[in-house]
Amino acid sequence: MSMTAICKVDHNSPAQRAGIQVGERLVQVNGKPVIDVLDYKFYTYDPQLELLLETETGEQRTVHVTKEEGEDLGLTFETYLMDRARSCANNCIFCFVDQMPKGMRKSLYFKDDDTRLSFLMGNYLTLTNLSQREIQRIIDLRISPINISVHTTDPNLRKEMLKNPRAGEALDIMKRLAKANIRMNCQVVSCPGINDGAALDRTLSDLSQLYPAVESVAIVPVGVTKFRDGLYPIAPYTKEQAGAVIDQVEAFGHKCMEQMGTQLAWCSDEFYLLAGRELPEKAYYEDMNQLENGVGMLRLLLNQAELALEDPIDDVQLRPFSVATGVSAAPFIEQIVRRAKEAYPELKGKVYAIQNHFFGETITVSGLITGTDLVEQLKGQELGERLLIPSNMLRSGERVFLDDMTVEQLEQALGVPVIAVDSESGYELVDTMLGMEPEQGFVCHGMPEEEYYQYNQ
Repeated sequence: MSMTAICKVDHNSPAQRAGIQVGERLVQVNGKPVIDVLDYKFYTYDPQLELLLETETGEQRTVHVTKEEGEDLGLTFETYLMDRARSCANNCIFCFVDQMPKGMRKSLYFKDDDTRLSFLMGNYLTLTNLSQREIQRIIDLRISPINISVHTTDPNLRKEMLKNPRAGEALDIMKRLAKANIRMNCQVVSCPGINDGAALDRTLSDLSQLYPAVESVAIVPVGVTKFRDGLYPIAPYTKEQAGAVIDQVEAFGHKCMEQMGTQLAWCSDEFYLLAGRELPEKAYYEDMNQLENGVGMLRLLLNQAELALEDPIDDVQLRPFSVATGVSAAPFIEQIVRRAKEAYPELKGKVYAIQNHFFGETITVSGLITGTDLVEQLKGQELGERLLIPSNMLRSGERVFLDDMTVEQLEQALGVPVIAVDSESGYELVDTMLGMEPEQGFVCHGMPEEEYYQYNQ
């Protein structure tokens, strides 16, 4: 039975019309037990439903619901997953959470490794938490696609990297999922001298054998902060090492293209920046289904911005602005701003590359910049009438940075309105620069961040 009770019944929904009450628990749908949100979404898809409910006093009753196929019942539960989020059972040698400083909000230290969050929200999982029953449920419910943190397919190396005796089972589980036509997107966090080189060749070869079930593989460089005292010794990639990984992955992708009609594997943008190389053209990234791993994100941003600037608009509000972003993205944002000024000569804007003093200057992505660094580096600077920041600086769609500084506090410290812009949209960036600002609703796309922590109390 699901752990959480119904806390809201939408007005005029199928659930309300059937007489379902707040406080009741959903036990079964058409005779199938409901354990969590995946069961709920899967089993309530049909138009004719028989629901077994349990009241707050423990009494059970049956109700019948008639609705459109695929129509939501209109129920909200006490927790998004209708269950506890599953924490990670690994102790990965490269884990970023282990490199966080002490004293931050508790939810930032929670490591999830939950199949349901992979399917619903795109989170990556390692497969070490799955029981045989849960693997079969993925197959039975057709939970697809799922995102998998592979890192390596060498069983012994994977056990060593994840510090989990079950880590070596991953490839066998993936073969079982592939046989059932479950689609998978894979991630490799590449660590210099550990799982690149020959180990990466093996990983890519093994994963290519699972195509088309394995749809894509992203290779991203390990993130190394200044808070690694007492942790496994890992150094950031050098320019030469990053170039070697790019050459290796591109050669593999070329072979895959000849044999299967897809590159299958791509390096993240960060590898190209580390190696000092030009980004590939947009067509190289095919369907761009690894954007969340930073694969092709900057190229897409540039292309969308160029399209947005092709036909200048007459009625625009050209108010002076500034943009704060990470060191890695700053040259590309500057390129977009220059192009915008060509199209709109009256436009005034400036880009600031923010050094990451909080986590260390080896961290150059915008998503890990704190409010503290923004204040320290922007106070007293010429910011215009508004400051634009990429939305990935803010946690889970909220108006708060990693160090708990709020957008309102940043605005007060800098004396300028702060506007969060979709970090993946060149269209929105251009529109905002031209005064067509996005709505600042900050609606979470899924489970609220604090629920991670609340589930595990």
